[in-house]
Amino acid sequence: MKFMLLCYDDEGAWARAGQPAMDQAIKEAIGLAHDMASKGQYLMAAPLQPADTAKNVRVRDGKQVVVDGPFTETHEVLGGFYLIDVSSREEAIEIASRHPGARLGTVEIRPIQEVTIR
Repeated sequence: MKFMLLCYDDEGAWARAGQPAMDQAIKEAIGLAHDMASKGQYLMAAPLQPADTAKNVRVRDGKQVVVDGPFTETHEVLGGFYLIDVSSREEAIEIASRHPGARLGTVEIRPIQEVTIR
C-alpha cells in the first residue's frame, strides 16, 4: 500500500529549538529515509522551502487569484513529504511516529488513490 506522509511543521517551534535541534532532526529524517530504503519502503521524499515562500492560487469566476500563503492563522505548515510503500496503515503509522517532525508538529498519513491514465 502506498501512503503519503505529509509533514506539518511549526516553524516557530523549530526556530525556538535552535539550529542544533534542526540539524539533529535532519540527520534523523535522513536516517529514517535510509532505513526505509533498505526495506524497499521508500519511494521519494522532499523538504519544502519555508512557508513565507509559498503562494496560493485559486480561480474564482474565471479569474486567477494569487496570494501569499499559507494563511496567517495557521501555526503548522506543510514542511515536506514522504511517499512510502508499506504493507499496512499500522506500518505507515509506525514510520510516521519515528519522524522527528512528529515531536514539534504533525505527520499526516494518507493512502494514495491509484489512478490509471490511458
